Amino acid sequence: MFLSLSVICLTVAVLLAQANKMTAKPIAEARAMKLQNAIREVVPPFDNDPVAEAYSMPDGTGDSLLVYPARKGEKLVGFAFNSFSDNGFSGTIRIMVGLDMEDKIVNYAVLQHAETPGLGAKMTEWFKDASRPRQSVVGRDLSQGPLSVSKDGGDVDAITASTITSRAFLEAVNRAYTAYSDGRKDALSGASASAEKEKEETKVEGGDHHE
Repeated sequence: MFLSLSVICLTVAVLLAQANKMTAKPIAEARAMKLQNAIREVVPPFDNDPVAEAYSMPDGTGDSLLVYPARKGEKLVGFAFNSFSDNGFSGTIRIMVGLDMEDKIVNYAVLQHAETPGLGAKMTEWFKDASRPRQSVVGRDLSQGPLSVSKDGGDVDAITASTITSRAFLEAVNRAYTAYSDGRKDALSGASASAEKEKEETKVEGGDHHE
């Protein structure tokens, strides 16, 4: 009996390993395609490869987000942020948020959630309904301040009977903008510091020349 069970277990393990090997590549390709489609959905038209140019940005909470820069020629036209919130009604919500160069939300795509069908799951479309501007976040200028639901004093209408999900969704959006704005400040600070250093070096070189 022991020998029979051992043979059965070994056979099953080999079959599972083979099945996993056969499906690993298609699954990886499907995930890559989903990622590409999500990026394309949330930023202005681009002609670079945002995935190949992806990098991390701190999100202000000690964590970091993957950001995908979108370029048209040599010009940056926007960023797609792989953002998240762990405060959904049923756990983690992960979204792709697209921002243009004027601090505005271009669009979003929900990548992962376990919210209740017919309630929290409505976030896939709820916050992009152009016919209801108070619930849509598309086109919102995040430089005016973080987004919050009307129940918390904000101006975004929450999903009916799903305030927790709505708060988590907006938390993920705000997290993306924090990374975006802080990253831009760091870049500008770095550029300013570099310019000042170059200016000082020029002065020193000029003084040495006169001496």
